[in-house]
Amino acid sequence: MGADAAGGVGGDGGAVFGRVLLKLSGEALMGSLDYGADPARLRTIAAQVAQVQRRGVEVAIVVGGGNIYRGMSGAAQGMDRATGDYMGMLATVLNALALQDALEKQEAVTRVQSALTISEVAEPYIRRRAIRHLERGRIVIFAAGTGNPFFTTDTAAALRALEIHAEAILMAKNGVEGVYDADPRRVPDATFLPAISHREAIERQLGVMDSTALSLCMDNDLPIHVFNMDDEGNIDRIVCGARVGTVVSSDGR
Repeated sequence: MGADAAGGVGGDGGAVFGRVLLKLSGEALMGSLDYGADPARLRTIAAQVAQVQRRGVEVAIVVGGGNIYRGMSGAAQGMDRATGDYMGMLATVLNALALQDALEKQEAVTRVQSALTISEVAEPYIRRRAIRHLERGRIVIFAAGTGNPFFTTDTAAALRALEIHAEAILMAKNGVEGVYDADPRRVPDATFLPAISHREAIERQLGVMDSTALSLCMDNDLPIHVFNMDDEGNIDRIVCGARVGTVVSSDGR
């Protein structure tokens, strides 16, 4: 692709965003599996991200680890919460490496940056280096959350998006079109919300992101686009300015 050459990726490609952060849950990588990462699902996601990057959009990714391990689940079974959270962070590194491999098969140039030091497989997270990678057309995958227990990968997504000056967070959901006033899997007549404010999402506990992440986005006026990951064209539609899913913003418009 020539994306690694000085000057980064060129071309307007119809994109309305210059830099975005994509938040993927670990479950988004599972496909039809009960746990782990489905190679076919990885290929599909990688193809979508590579298409957006070819439009000239700078893409960073934060990936969760719930398909492998959840710290909260371990804590519920008697494990120390901090220990469980560190195990969850290591799970996100596994997912980041799997996603990196799938992206490179799409001829994308990538870097994995980890908040935990694992120098054999990932760079340490350095904000200025991450920004430089993006400017040079590389897709940056942020692993290991914030590097601290008691913080979710949602919070890591909000923090990294703000640090790299992303214009929006693209929050991928599985099997739902966006944000509803109730869980549509449990309440069949739940109402879809095309737009909502950060504050309302927090007050109504709508499950967009955890409250810490939402507060960070609200305080810094960072919009969140919540969309269905199952539709393979949604990421591309969002970066091209189409109204897809739910937009969570400061004014709720």
